[in-house]
Amino acid sequence: MRMSLKEKLHEVVFEAETPAGKAFDVILLIAILTSIGVVILESVPSYRERYGQLFFIFEWIITIAFTVEYLVRLYCVRRPVQYAVSAYGIIDFFSLAPTYLSVIIPGAQSLIAIRALRLLRVFRILKLVHFVKEANVLWDALAHSRHKITIFFGTVLTLVLIMGTTMYLIEGAENGFTSIPLSIYWAIVTMTTVGYGDLTPKTTLGMTFSSFIMILGYAIIAVPTGIVSSEIAQATKRHTNTISCPSCTKEGHNLDASYCRFCGAKL
Repeated sequence: MRMSLKEKLHEVVFEAETPAGKAFDVILLIAILTSIGVVILESVPSYRERYGQLFFIFEWIITIAFTVEYLVRLYCVRRPVQYAVSAYGIIDFFSLAPTYLSVIIPGAQSLIAIRALRLLRVFRILKLVHFVKEANVLWDALAHSRHKITIFFGTVLTLVLIMGTTMYLIEGAENGFTSIPLSIYWAIVTMTTVGYGDLTPKTTLGMTFSSFIMILGYAIIAVPTGIVSSEIAQATKRHTNTISCPSCTKEGHNLDASYCRFCGAKL
């Protein structure tokens, strides 16, 4: 049975396992990285003065190309609205919006705003998630570990509050710890082993207590890593292939699946 135009386009745009799909992904990847490079170079005054017109032309070429790609993606799927409001769809849309908005907003007084909108083009790098199939595994792992991580951060915030307040009592305003919020800031910097050095304990008891916090910080940093690593191992087992549903565009179906496990559409 011959595939329709929509099915052929879906295979090229969404499926990375076919030669055409791989070629499309490579071209799109190069376009995204080149676009990001242009945004970065455009922020350099000397380059902007010398090649500003060239940057402008290239930006519109790449924006039109991405617009066509976005419209093709909407055309390919059975439920365009569902794709448009999905994570990928939103990323695709906002990678286009800044260039068009910079034209819509008129007036010399808005030049600063236009520049800010154009800088938002750097978020096109988020489109790279199209090429990282493991991103679905990571997202799944984070989603399943969210309750554990929430409890972990709640515990950390409690410890930081207690330790900051304790250090405020130990050192006092005469040694730079003028308030509990400032002491909590010090506790966060110390526990995360960042150590800016802008605020340091002066008393022996304060130094001893800060040493304990530093050692505790190493142990705390390892906890979320272990939680997410465990969930990634489980998520890897749950995601078995990269088949993209033509209706909802989601992946992670069983190898012998004939229907999407998310929306029930035929694969």
